[in-house]
Amino acid sequence: MIRKNNSNIARSFVAHFTLIILSFMCLFFFYILIVNSTCSHAELQKGFSALPKSNALVNFRNVANDGTFPMLKGIVNSIIVSSLCAAICTYFSALTAFGLYVYDFKLKKVAFTFIMVILVMPTQVTALGFLRLIRNMGFYDTLVPLILPSIASPAVFYFMYSYLKSNLQLSLVEAARIDGCGEIKIFNQIVFPIMKPAIAVQAIFTFVGSWNNYFVPALVLESKDKATVPILIATLRGADYMNFDMGKIYMMITVAIVPIIIAYLFLSKFIIAGVALGGVKE
Repeated sequence: MIRKNNSNIARSFVAHFTLIILSFMCLFFFYILIVNSTCSHAELQKGFSALPKSNALVNFRNVANDGTFPMLKGIVNSIIVSSLCAAICTYFSALTAFGLYVYDFKLKKVAFTFIMVILVMPTQVTALGFLRLIRNMGFYDTLVPLILPSIASPAVFYFMYSYLKSNLQLSLVEAARIDGCGEIKIFNQIVFPIMKPAIAVQAIFTFVGSWNNYFVPALVLESKDKATVPILIATLRGADYMNFDMGKIYMMITVAIVPIIIAYLFLSKFIIAGVALGGVKE
């Protein structure tokens, strides 16, 4: 009995020690980012600093008051694009997964295979065709090309489809049909709440992915008032190679991750609370 208790204590100690090390490795880089955002360019040139400096407000003013750098507008643009992408992507991916899982039709396997083929196709392969399409549709230099394609997300669809297979019993859908529910009502009022944990996870991933996306905005945007945060950060770094201010860049990156942290804190409670809601028990 004593040996068993000692073994449990040792196992618990190793597990906690490992988690502490991993947490430190994850949070250390965020801490260094925050520290660097409080340093001036000259202080950053001197090397690594473990303690914050007193230049944070100066760096923030330099970024906010830069007439050639619309920081606030860029953050608003990124919030609009990322929020709409997360909402549209998760809803329509869940709806598509529901359709392919619940309904039986002749081309079901073909449709599923087609979506999986699109999943392995890199974005860069279709970039020129996408750009030509956007120009022909009159959406060039607008936020529409950053939002609309999120309707079709094979990766999110596959995650939703796998979640439905393990958590949704078809008998529940059939019972709702017998009670007179329409298909859209079944999805919105029965299936969608069951999928809350999966939707919350994918909403976070989609929000972060859209927030950090640089390739597509650089391809379709020209005006600075339409620019997103990654474009503005690249502008800071590449505007004048000899005279750029690293303190401004670190401050902008620090400001840029705040909405991501807020989105995670907001959605994480749905992941935890939805674990008990996500299963359908017999």
